[in-house]
Amino acid sequence: MRLRGLYAVTPIGLAPADLLARARRAVEGGARLLQYRDKAGPGRDAGQRLGEARALAALCRLHGASLIVNDDIELALAVDADGVHLGRDDGDLAAARERLPGKLLGASCYDRIDLAHIAAGAGADYVAFGSMFASPTKPGAVRAPLSLFAEARVLGVPLCAIGGITADNAPALVHAGADLLAVISDLFDAPDVAARAGAFAKLFETESMTST
Repeated sequence: MRLRGLYAVTPIGLAPADLLARARRAVEGGARLLQYRDKAGPGRDAGQRLGEARALAALCRLHGASLIVNDDIELALAVDADGVHLGRDDGDLAAARERLPGKLLGASCYDRIDLAHIAAGAGADYVAFGSMFASPTKPGAVRAPLSLFAEARVLGVPLCAIGGITADNAPALVHAGADLLAVISDLFDAPDVAARAGAFAKLFETESMTST
């Protein structure tokens, strides 16, 4: 599967039914990847997380999307997710690669090209840079420059942008070389999640036409 397009990342704090409903609209609208991101806040338990992940995995299979679990290899294996995304402090990438044969492995590289080289060398299937813009999810996150996408092209893996991405600023990221746009708030808080997902997905169609 070619990793290119909208990468929907679930927000924290939604009720299970609301989470599933919004995720369904996101993949129906054109999201190619869906990341289940849950930091196990107050009131959360392992059983609830497992149930949500199972439901999202079934949803993705139904709609031809790929489910990526954030920061939890065990949960990803338990629900037969399509892959895992790890941050800098979420575990060793090479070890994760060994445990996830045939699965997707993504890595957060923040604003650092050196981390991207390390991640690609460890077997990551894509690397993510950000925060690209001010982000309501992580307001204190370091900002990453657009130039990283040109620098990282030599790695030969898909490049993901994350952080503060909206329908208005997304075209600049695609034009700069981002293969994936990881979006949380601007997608899941939209009045029409499916329509917003479609608008993001269309950016890649437009870029493909203009670059040929």
